[in-house]
Amino acid sequence: MCRSLITLFLLAVLFTTPAHAHHVLGRPSYSLNEDSNTPPSMQVETQMGDYYITYMVFPAFPRPNEPGRINLYAKRIDNDMLFLGKVTFTVRDDSWFNRNEERIGIQSAYDNVFRQRFLFRKPGAYIVTAAFSDKGVPYIIDFPLQIGPPSRIGVIGFVVTVMLVLLIGVNLFRRNRLAKDKVRSAALDRD
Repeated sequence: MCRSLITLFLLAVLFTTPAHAHHVLGRPSYSLNEDSNTPPSMQVETQMGDYYITYMVFPAFPRPNEPGRINLYAKRIDNDMLFLGKVTFTVRDDSWFNRNEERIGIQSAYDNVFRQRFLFRKPGAYIVTAAFSDKGVPYIIDFPLQIGPPSRIGVIGFVVTVMLVLLIGVNLFRRNRLAKDKVRSAALDRD
């Protein structure tokens, strides 16, 4: 009895055919593109002044020379009315010494969403700024955007490396100085 069950199980495992999925959620996979329901690389919800602001960055892992997009929603806290003005999107390198901003677009709301497409040629860390004003009050949202794989050595790694090199250099300098002092004192003791 047990042997026949094992044989039946092995036959069932051997003769099953794999199912190759070509549909996702009932849609053919060949029709999926960047506007499909792929997960964002970042989704942030925040409250700023009179607005709830939500922004998302697509695709999940932006790469150089591949298009991506930013979706921004702005809704008033007091009456849930959507912001219907224009939002300006700018970008700059995420570094301490670079303040050169480049405008990537000014967008109006479409289906209550401000959509800004982007295409970066070089990998790196960037800061994207979305700015708008309502009743003379400016609203500025900065958020990081990583294009391509992150650098293996970041700012903290660089600082730690510099500190280690500095400590090793000071140690070698002091050791050399102590050796010279020993040689001098030995020479003075002989005389």
